[in-house]
Amino acid sequence: MARKHNNPSSEQAKPARPPHDERLIYALYAVVIVLVVLYIIQNNIIIGMLAFVSILLTIILEFRSSIRSDGAKKTAKDLIIALVAVLIVVWVVPAVLLQSSSPINVVASCSMLPVLHRGDLVLVHGISNMSQFLTVNKIPVINVSRQAFSAMESNMSSEFNEPLAYVNENKGDIIAPYINSSIKSYSIGLYNVACIGRLEAAGESQLLGRCYVSAAEQSRNLIKYNYTAGNVTVGTSSFKIPEISSITIANTTVYENYSNPIIIYKTIPNDSFYSDYEIIHRIYAAIDVNNSYYMITKGDNNPVIDIQAGNYPASANDVVGYMFADIPYLGYPSLIIKGQLGAVQQCNQTILR
Repeated sequence: MARKHNNPSSEQAKPARPPHDERLIYALYAVVIVLVVLYIIQNNIIIGMLAFVSILLTIILEFRSSIRSDGAKKTAKDLIIALVAVLIVVWVVPAVLLQSSSPINVVASCSMLPVLHRGDLVLVHGISNMSQFLTVNKIPVINVSRQAFSAMESNMSSEFNEPLAYVNENKGDIIAPYINSSIKSYSIGLYNVACIGRLEAAGESQLLGRCYVSAAEQSRNLIKYNYTAGNVTVGTSSFKIPEISSITIANTTVYENYSNPIIIYKTIPNDSFYSDYEIIHRIYAAIDVNNSYYMITKGDNNPVIDIQAGNYPASANDVVGYMFADIPYLGYPSLIIKGQLGAVQQCNQTILR
């Protein structure tokens, strides 16, 4: 009996992906794109949740369809290879090139408008020598004694002072946060945020004048805050807003410089805005305490520096790196996954330079 030869053409063909699955996957891709674009425009939590669910459904359907056409073993193998490739391309390569353990970050707020927008993907370059980094970028560095810096740290709540406008002599009738053009007579003063919080929690807002920080009181602090009325747009309207014009440390006055680098730093448990996510703000100045460096930072779209809002100056060890480049809106999937979908009121305002 002649041996039967296998004919490759007679082998059973692999099952193709069902046409209805393919159409459904393409439709889901289109839905995901539309929902993500709408979320970017509208910044609506419901749209964001729908986008997240659509992404999950697309992944599940793709996985199920691949199992049908290629089998579970090959699908699992391809998935592992794809995940490893993505990890290498997205994380390992940037980490090596940018000399950073956290080479990628995402802007989660609107505090850096108009330079950075919510959802922007940020590439982070590490800083191996902070002293050299500050010198090269011409950052003002103020020498402060360990005693003076420790005194500030032990009484940090006295540094939580922000400029606010008021309209009466007892300084208790505060205009917040914007000064309408119809208000012709007002003054700007410094108020202690912690004090305001205590009085408001106690239902004693009529006593806010007690939180006013006099020149004598501010002179006891390490950092002196100088302030003015700046310009801000809120939607299509224009207002005045009390904001910091400069700071003075150890008789050295420093003004905001928008050419300073933007850094990424970790918050600490004592910070008012402590979280697992890093802050992406611009360096305002640096404090040198016996060759240990601490960063004074500020968001371009914030009226005050970070320390006034309750965050301690970031130590060199807490600085992840500086912004090397940014890619608009590419980080929105990360915000969706992390659940950072809520509307941010500050996104409707832009402080004009």
